[in-house]
Amino acid sequence: MNRLKDKYLNEVKKKLKESLNLTNNMSLPSVKKVVINMGVGEGKDNSAIIEKCKVVLTAIAGQRPVVTKAKKSISSFKLTEGAPIGLMVTLRGEKMYSFLDKLINIVLPKVRDFRGVSDSSFDNQGNFNLGLREQTIFPEVNYKDIDKPRGMQVTVTTTAKNKEQGKLLLELLGVPFRKN
Repeated sequence: MNRLKDKYLNEVKKKLKESLNLTNNMSLPSVKKVVINMGVGEGKDNSAIIEKCKVVLTAIAGQRPVVTKAKKSISSFKLTEGAPIGLMVTLRGEKMYSFLDKLINIVLPKVRDFRGVSDSSFDNQGNFNLGLREQTIFPEVNYKDIDKPRGMQVTVTTTAKNKEQGKLLLELLGVPFRKN
């Protein structure tokens, strides 16, 4: 079993039960899925860039990404409907917990001038969004194989009812939030 999943089942559930005054285990907030998005706008002109990014995202997530395509044409961006413009991976279960463990304990401390994650990135349902500026901070990515640093967005979807429950869940899992 994954280290973070074990921590959730043995420690975090008990602390959540006490602090939220909930009696039913099924009503406790948990992490449902993690979605990793990478926008590759240059992919509409050059399919080799999409393939390079697909290899990188596969190494990071441990799962093959899906190519996202443009929903409609926009002439000012020289974009046609159906052109490949990004990559997306949805992680659940063991892969989700292993990615979150790697993100919290290895990747975030490697970010330059890191003072913590902003807690203003929650939506009203308790889901969390995190933007990363470059993919080279992941240990699986070889710096020499990257032609250009590209960012990605990590969305953590939870079963929390509101922002406070979502933040408490992620704090107990170990996400380092910025101190005000």
